[in-house]
Amino acid sequence: MRLLMLGGTEFVGRAVVEAALGRGWDVTVFHRGRHPAPEGVTALLGDRTTAPEGLAALATGSWDAVVDTWSLAPSVVRDAARLLAGRVERYAYVSSRSVYTWPMAAGLTEDGPLVDGSPDAGGEVPYGEAKRGGELAVADAFGAERSLFVRAGLILGPYENVGRLPWWLGRIARGGPVLAPGPEALPIQYIDVRDLAEWTLDAVAAGRCGPYDLVSPPGHATMGELLDACVEATGGTDAVGLRWTEPEALLAAGVEPWTELPVWLPPGETYDAMHTADVSRALATGLRCRPVAETVADTWAWLESLGGVAPDQPNRPGRPPVGLSPEREAEVLTALAGAAEAAGLA
Repeated sequence: MRLLMLGGTEFVGRAVVEAALGRGWDVTVFHRGRHPAPEGVTALLGDRTTAPEGLAALATGSWDAVVDTWSLAPSVVRDAARLLAGRVERYAYVSSRSVYTWPMAAGLTEDGPLVDGSPDAGGEVPYGEAKRGGELAVADAFGAERSLFVRAGLILGPYENVGRLPWWLGRIARGGPVLAPGPEALPIQYIDVRDLAEWTLDAVAAGRCGPYDLVSPPGHATMGELLDACVEATGGTDAVGLRWTEPEALLAAGVEPWTELPVWLPPGETYDAMHTADVSRALATGLRCRPVAETVADTWAWLESLGGVAPDQPNRPGRPPVGLSPEREAEVLTALAGAAEAAGLA
């Protein structure tokens, strides 16, 4: 297979490139040159945001498939898709479950209602609308039978440049009491970036089209299993250092789910949207999800290869920093201890 990867030097794109090279595919990477391209690829340089001149390196050449992870203005996807439509057989666009209208019901499938989006939108576009606009741009250029939409949920694993799992690993490696969001047995859904890459390449090779929600099946892992795996991988604090705290107490202390305590959401509407997806369609077409301990251990090994410090988070409008600061965590732990003591005296 001849694969064109738009991007391919950081997180999802890099995992796709490495998986394709592992299969012996002929891989071309089109990127801006801000990070080195993986060894073994043909590298083309250009800036998609300055079309048409920025796409000049793609003016010639043909490929069996293109994979695209673009998350900002859909017009950028539109321009690339139109340019490639006559020279690429299939377009796989890594989209997001954020394309569904809010609130997403528990057990939602690919048939759920979608947000509005435009393939012509430029500038700053809300994430869900941007991904939906990207889907429409691909469909307009390639048609339904040649378009694959990989609607990913939470993505974790090596090369993560968002910072969620790296934050937990760094925090637990630092040691001391760790504010652990309960319930400990709360199921979580995520997809290891390498499992996403392998499924996407399988789907491209099989000629699949249309939307697929891509995330682990419900119950694949729990918050407890995730954090225990972090403890095991880092050799940081022991299990006693995890201060498991009920959601009500965390919310009362003003802790922000998802951002201040990454991955975690308390039971309720937002939890249902993020951690209860029905992924039967992907499972029926070969999705395989590795154990959470493997995802965590390999992410920690990657972080250690960087000196234990995660790369800078990408500059995406409206995205807050990930994780509690040490001062904020200490403040919350002290407040929770005080509340528990007062309740005991009462």
